[in-house]
Amino acid sequence: MRLLTLLLLLANCLSAQSNRWEILPDRAADRGVIWRVHEETDLPHGDNIEMAGRGVAGIIHYAVDTNRMVSVRRELIYPQFRPFIKTTDPAWWGTYRNYLRRDYSDAEALPQVYVGDRQLILGPVDSVRIVDMLSIYHRPTAEGLRVIRKFFPANKEHQFYESLWFVNDGAEAVELSFGNRFLSEEYAGKEGQFTTESALLNHQMNHRVEPGGYLRTWIGFSASEGRDGAPSFTVAQAENDYVVRRDLGRELSSQLVLETPNEVYNTLFDLSKLRGAESIFDSKLGLVHSPGGGRYYTGFWANDQAEYINPFFPYLGYDLANDAALNMWRVYQDAIPAEGNIRYSFEMAGDAPVNPLDRGDAAMIAYGLSHYLLALGDETIARELWPLLTWCLEYNHQQLNEAGVVKSQSDEMEGRIETGDANLSTSALYYGALETSISLGDELEVAGKQLREWGKRRKALATAIESFFGRRVEGLETYRYFDGHEALRHWVALPLVVGLHDRKEGTLTALFDRLWTDNGVAVEKNHPNPAISQIFWDRGTLYALRGAFIAGATARADERLRQFSEQRLLGERVPYVVEAYPEGSMAHLSAESGLYCRIFTEGIFGILPTGLRSFRLQPQMPADWDKMALRKIYAFGQEEGFDVEVERTAGGQLVVRVLDASEEPVFRRTISPGETVTVAFK
Repeated sequence: MRLLTLLLLLANCLSAQSNRWEILPDRAADRGVIWRVHEETDLPHGDNIEMAGRGVAGIIHYAVDTNRMVSVRRELIYPQFRPFIKTTDPAWWGTYRNYLRRDYSDAEALPQVYVGDRQLILGPVDSVRIVDMLSIYHRPTAEGLRVIRKFFPANKEHQFYESLWFVNDGAEAVELSFGNRFLSEEYAGKEGQFTTESALLNHQMNHRVEPGGYLRTWIGFSASEGRDGAPSFTVAQAENDYVVRRDLGRELSSQLVLETPNEVYNTLFDLSKLRGAESIFDSKLGLVHSPGGGRYYTGFWANDQAEYINPFFPYLGYDLANDAALNMWRVYQDAIPAEGNIRYSFEMAGDAPVNPLDRGDAAMIAYGLSHYLLALGDETIARELWPLLTWCLEYNHQQLNEAGVVKSQSDEMEGRIETGDANLSTSALYYGALETSISLGDELEVAGKQLREWGKRRKALATAIESFFGRRVEGLETYRYFDGHEALRHWVALPLVVGLHDRKEGTLTALFDRLWTDNGVAVEKNHPNPAISQIFWDRGTLYALRGAFIAGATARADERLRQFSEQRLLGERVPYVVEAYPEGSMAHLSAESGLYCRIFTEGIFGILPTGLRSFRLQPQMPADWDKMALRKIYAFGQEEGFDVEVERTAGGQLVVRVLDASEEPVFRRTISPGETVTVAFK
């Protein structure tokens, strides 16, 4: 089943098809998507979705056959537990990917259910819905019994649940009873023994379901330390975790709310907040945000966490995410090396060997940290982490080559594709970091001499980037990725993001015409290795879209954003943006969802921090929109949140309003499209 589902998923994703999913019609009640399987003609189809709590990650694989019958595989990962690996596993697996895992098929997990004296067989699927959890709705049985299955993680424990709702749509009462279902297994590891358990929580129940009524029961999955030490599930635990998961979705839906005329944008933004915020785990390092995707847990990286998602969390205002971000920054500050480059990850809670590769991580950290500290708006924390920021900036300066750009051994692709000894990504991120670091230093009243020196370095770096990387590549005036490189690469998007727009037109054509595919921007289409020419990583597309809006190419960016958002939300691999193909099978890594949201906060709304209580605002509203808003923004020390509203006048101007938590105006101005204003809170 695993291979069949994967082949179906990848085959579907790589072919252009009409949308399989729809946005749920009542967004006021549920912000999510629905697949109306009972109307589907293009079958079979399979997909999966990841959900996480602090002690578990569950990747639920579901496959619907031509008869609309569904099979489910529950891939459960308990990141804090490390068993011995198999004799067939490569040695590196035990060092970098050794998490306790257990897959459960329907045959193992589902209980025997009896309607009177007959065993109930679940019927065809009516629909599949994704809101704050995955729900599968079955068609009513002959007895009028409609079954709904919901999958969700526990909030804190090493537990995952599947709830079964038996709804009586018939005219007669139904007598239900359940056979027992219990599995317990023991595992050994260097740190001791572990036990996994799956159980029907209330198997002895016999119940009469009246017409119009329902019965809800629960299947629990868990892991624990020790032998026979798995916790005893209770219905109360399951019910509580169900409410907590539902409320998490509702809480995040009510924070950092995007309002645009495009419901695809609004919905994918809303779901991306959940995926971006849920992948937080307890670990020996403390609370950490991790990528997920079946491979990356209880650890963090200089790209995924420091560069991609940590700068987003102050806007969202989700306390747990900000706690994880702060913990990561503090761990990194404690790990500043006496010499050499800073490590690029703390994988497996920091237990994995330190990889000495310099991917330009000091630039990634400086770029993300300076933005994060400004957006957080906390002077005490900014002063605490100032040493990490200044170390990273100085390290980058020390790595300048004779041409004045930053040397690094690789970039975030870690050798998957060549990068030379000085790549565009590292220099562009360092350039962007200098701008926000100068703003932060000014707020902290750092010596003017140091800030002026950083200003000179930034100006010199802009000149060096143009001189060293600026080239005619494949007939376009854009950037080469490294010395001697002669093909377009997805990371030519980065200069647009950090404000280097002299080669805007050629770069936009490179990204949105030459490199564009049905799955967004390809890494490099004209690579001599055909396998590499097929690779795409969504992070490149997400940066390209953000950068295009920042550069004022609103119409072109909006066109491609619409295509990309529909594909990811309503197409074949849903409902989040992904990491990569073919690597990782298009896993829904968490930090990429943060990058999707930043297309709007930093791209369409044009927010860039300029102080602990101030930001630059440069709205880039598509021409066919009359208004847009971003509400309940918690950045810049605004603990109660604030709103940004943009509305077009009859004359084509933009009215920009910033409202505080009581909806009192903090700022109001009428501007021309593309004009920049600065907003400051008292």
